[in-house]
Formats: sequence, structure tokens, C-alpha cells
Amino acid sequence: MEMEFVAKRCGVRFDPPSIVLVYEDGKTKKIRQRIMPVRNFSKYSDCSQAAERLKNNTRHRAYLRDVTSRQLERLHVVLRDRLLGRTLEQSLASLRLDPNQDLNKLSDEELARKKAQMDVLFERNRKCKDDPDFVYDLEVEFPEADDHETCSWDESEDGF
Repeated sequence: MEMEFVAKRCGVRFDPPSIVLVYEDGKTKKIRQRIMPVRNFSKYSDCSQAAERLKNNTRHRAYLRDVTSRQLERLHVVLRDRLLGRTLEQSLASLRLDPNQDLNKLSDEELARKKAQMDVLFERNRKCKDDPDFVYDLEVEFPEADDHETCSWDESEDGF
């Protein structure tokens, strides 16, 4: 017989490094808290592997069924950033997408994290032909900005 648990919130505890899960017990309908220690984790650890290891742990599997691997990975990133000496605000800022950020200056791991976030955002906003609000040939008029920047590419030498 499988126990029924509904995850409500996830968080981290820095000392000792742990993932904290607030869940509802399916039988009693009580809100409970489960603290899952993060073992063998250092500032050099791969966060996605650590998240998968925790999610597949037989002791925690039933509790983490509703929690995505992506969310667990983000919590591990916060823990690792703390081990690297970053503040919570710096760590959370690194998890957000900034349209003005120069992605060429990021490390390979940070770039992969940003690309994964962009993929999730793309899939969320993508319209498929099976969607009820799908329009085949959608035309959108964008407002003209008064302060056009001119560029040498805009001017053609041949007049074309």
C-alpha cells in the first residue's frame, strides 16, 4: 500500500544542509514537515545529479513524487552557492532570467542553467495547433518607437 503525500512547499536549511518539505498527509489531512539531509555535497557537486539522487532515494521517493527535479536542482544550487560564500539574494538572482545579462560572460554550468530556464519559459508560452486559442496566421502590429536608432545596415548603397 502506497502512502499518499501532497507536497505544499519546499525550501532549504543551511545548517546542516537540508531540503525541507512541507506536505499534507493524505490519510490524516495534517500538514507535516520533512527534513531531508543533503549528504556528500560540496561546492564542486553537480546539482542536477544531487537532485536526482535525492528524488530517487527510497526513503524520500514517496514524499518527493510531486516535486519536480528542476525545483530540487534549484534548491541544491542555493545550497551550493552558500558553500561558495554567496548570499541568498545573490543565489536567487542567479536563478532569474535577466534580458540585459551578457550570457557570453557566464560559465558553462551557469549558461546551461539559463538555457534550461529559457527552454521552460519557451514551452510554457508556445502555442501548438491543438491548443484551443491557437491562431494559424497571427499578425501583430507593433507600435512604432519615436526614437529610431539608425544603423549603417539600414541604408543600402544600391538603393534597394
